[in-house]
Amino acid sequence: MLRPSSLILPPLGFLYGAAMQTRLALYRRGLLTIHQLDAPVISVGNITVGGTGKTPLVEWLARKLASEGRRVCILTRGYGRAGASRRVVVSDGKTVLANAREGGDEPRMLAEMLLDSSVAVVSDANRVAAARWSSTNLGSDAFILDDGFQHLRIVRNLDIVTLDATNPWGGAHLLPHGRLRESLEQLARADLIIITRADLAHDIDALRGEAQRLSDGRAAILTSRLKTLRLRRLDSQTTRRNEQSQLNEQESATNAQESPTTIFMAFCAVGNPGGFFAHLRRDGYVLSHTRSFSDHHAYRQVDVDALAREAAAHEAQAFLTTAKDAVKLGSLSFALPCYVVDVGLVFDDEEMLLAHVRRAIAR
Repeated sequence: MLRPSSLILPPLGFLYGAAMQTRLALYRRGLLTIHQLDAPVISVGNITVGGTGKTPLVEWLARKLASEGRRVCILTRGYGRAGASRRVVVSDGKTVLANAREGGDEPRMLAEMLLDSSVAVVSDANRVAAARWSSTNLGSDAFILDDGFQHLRIVRNLDIVTLDATNPWGGAHLLPHGRLRESLEQLARADLIIITRADLAHDIDALRGEAQRLSDGRAAILTSRLKTLRLRRLDSQTTRRNEQSQLNEQESATNAQESPTTIFMAFCAVGNPGGFFAHLRRDGYVLSHTRSFSDHHAYRQVDVDALAREAAAHEAQAFLTTAKDAVKLGSLSFALPCYVVDVGLVFDDEEMLLAHVRRAIAR
């Protein structure tokens, strides 16, 4: 017997797709306004819901632009934050000004990671207004539009889409039937498609070919993988760029692992928890147990206490979690050591990516 959801979800997906197509047509016909900012804009987005490695790419781009003398501002909606209609300056490039609840977990994480690069982060549903405010008040002269592929109100100089190699097509169905935000044919709007977690793909060449086909040959295709940069002890008073995180990668990993035989429990509240756990296992960490929460979950002490009980039941000696989770955990008490896994992207052709970025900001 068919479940009720199997009958309801396909029509809902059809209606969602029709609404997205109508919206796109209204923008293309000029019936909805597309705004041109007075500074270059690079959009980073995806075509599926869930984690695709977008945030490490935003960090990488922000650092590169800042290193070339740009005053960068990341424009983000700040999904899951309190007071979602309110503008929150998470970082002015000098000081982190908002916590994860106020500004969103990913914006707070980016603000901490990029504080040494003087990159501003602003959470605002109205990203046009946020950009203009940032230009006037912070002197921003380059913008990164976070989660921007479906945000059509702003003209962009470079449109980047990330595809997770472990689940690139979202089940081939539109929300809520599947995980697609819009039809795969809309990849033809992208200038650049970056396949993330390429090292976990079953057939990366076939995936590259399909991405090329869906983009009508218009987009450049790059592959990348996530690399563990360091492990650091969770501490409410530390950020990613403190003295401990200045240790080199090998020293940090050795200190955090305590010994090659340490047994970990891994937990996270991200869009693709399986990708995080697979990454840890690929790096050789011994996981006795894993636990995933819904994306952007707001942790409470009761959650951490439950994790401790699960860890004890599975004889784990320490926890592993993500940097996105860490910004919501600093005020909570852990019975076992908890280590944060900081990751970065490694590209198959970084020079090609840099060439696209430099052309975009020179326009």
